[in-house]
Amino acid sequence: MSNLEDPRVFLAAERSLLAWNRTCLAMMGFGFVIERFGLFLRLMDPDHPQAATRGPSFWVGLALMLFSAALAFVSTLSFRALVVTLGPNELPPRFANLALLANYGIAAAGIVLTIYLGTATR
Repeated sequence: MSNLEDPRVFLAAERSLLAWNRTCLAMMGFGFVIERFGLFLRLMDPDHPQAATRGPSFWVGLALMLFSAALAFVSTLSFRALVVTLGPNELPPRFANLALLANYGIAAAGIVLTIYLGTATR
């Protein structure tokens, strides 16, 4: 349990969680771009085969999206573990779990997007 009795501790932890949220969103977007880059290269090649093959960019992009979803989930668990250690004077009077909801949403969206792109036929 923390003994700082300062509400800024919670606010700093929440800012860190939201920074992880932005990082996960950026990594997920980058993974999507990498995943679609292989498709772009095949379309730019006039002699590309009609049967779509899944190259390295597909797997690297999916791995990056899945990793960012896992990172969003783990950073949320870390934040929750820290909040449990805070005293009552360090928590805001009406603590809304919106940052937690945002991170869980990013994690869920990353998993759904990875599954969708992994099972979609091209």
